[in-house]
Amino acid sequence: MPDSRKHPEAPVQKTGEHEHSVLGKFMDATERAAKILVFPHRGDISAPVVHKHDEYEEASEEELRTFEVETDSEGHHYAVRKSDEER
Repeated sequence: MPDSRKHPEAPVQKTGEHEHSVLGKFMDATERAAKILVFPHRGDISAPVVHKHDEYEEASEEELRTFEVETDSEGHHYAVRKSDEER
């Protein structure tokens, strides 16, 4: 005896990787976006970092000087902003 609370599912046509449904179309769109936005060319990862010493890098280094690295009793490291007296 069929359960009257269940709705019959509509047949789904499959072509390729995803089904032709709202979720399938969404997954296809996110896959395409990921290929464009998430996987940039990163160059040679074994090459040394080139420091440009430009305004951005100097501002970043100045900001990092306002933090101090602390270690808790379990060995976890975290950054704490220094107080005005410590700077």
